[in-house]
Amino acid sequence: MISNQVLQNTLEGLKEISRTEFCIVDTEGKVLASTFSDFSIQQGDVQAFVESQADSQLVKGFQYFKVCDDYQLEYILVAHGDDEDTYMVGKLAAFQIQNLIVAYKERFDKDSFIKNLLLDNLLLVDIYNRAKKLHIDADVRRVVMILEMQQEKDHSYIENVKSLFSGKSKDFITAVDERSVIIVKELEDNEGYPEMDKLANTILDTLGLNKDGETHIAYGTIVSELKEVSRSYKEARMALDVGKIFFGEKDVIAYSSLGIGRLIYQLPIPLCKMFIKEIFGNKSPDDFDEETLVTIDKFFENSLNVSETSRQLYIHRNTLVYRLDKLQKSTGLDLRVFEDAITFKIALMVVRYMKYMETLEY
Repeated sequence: MISNQVLQNTLEGLKEISRTEFCIVDTEGKVLASTFSDFSIQQGDVQAFVESQADSQLVKGFQYFKVCDDYQLEYILVAHGDDEDTYMVGKLAAFQIQNLIVAYKERFDKDSFIKNLLLDNLLLVDIYNRAKKLHIDADVRRVVMILEMQQEKDHSYIENVKSLFSGKSKDFITAVDERSVIIVKELEDNEGYPEMDKLANTILDTLGLNKDGETHIAYGTIVSELKEVSRSYKEARMALDVGKIFFGEKDVIAYSSLGIGRLIYQLPIPLCKMFIKEIFGNKSPDDFDEETLVTIDKFFENSLNVSETSRQLYIHRNTLVYRLDKLQKSTGLDLRVFEDAITFKIALMVVRYMKYMETLEY
């Protein structure tokens, strides 16, 4: 459960304080961490101590101590010396390592709990019972953020994200797949969506992943109960997918800002095909030439303003009107009429959604 490196660091710290040499072995006598330079454990001595009823024992000038986890023997701590001071220091060291076991076990249990909470693997009664045992507040404001990378992440990404939240023990950083880091963020009363947007950009900037076009952060809505955290996670997942379809230029995507894209994303493909056929007949927006598509995008960008659109396209107003008339003849939709413009805009979004879904099938 505890890495050998953590055990080694702990022993070196204890040695620096007490000036006593320490060694930790498992129940079979294998050395896991040690400050001794030339000390070798006698497996027979370890085995005899393991089988004894004693919690500590003096063996050939070394103090042996048992370190347990819920009454299950986990490690043997060996301290060099046979006097009372060594015994006292050894007992303190064994107590410290036992506390480490408890802390790491609780950390592991919390991580497991958060993962199951995000994936909806817990009954409502289990959520609150386990949260109470793990000292996790149930009625505080939280939001789920997902950092997604195109390439498979390495362990350093999780550790780097954790370092950004160091000292904030009420935030949880975990992962449920190979490409995502999940942040369950606890919010102060004065924190809202603007602060989440700033935090998301800070994470990308700090990790050096901003503007690489392959990394995105999405977050769900702010929830006030622990049982709602899974909903915020699902919303963040949807925001990532919808963002890829309709907001590919954005690095940070909020579920609350998805607009009509969120509705289109939930439509069945057969219904989408039927809608497109009703609007364009046997044609498709893909059939439009580049000039027409640029004109349409710029017209929507300028809120259907003919004068401003023609100015930005560096064309005469009459030229723009001619293009819009030509589009009306081929589709039956006049983009200068608000209702037709809305229909056309939705149709373009539906086509983009269908294309995205086709890429997932291959």
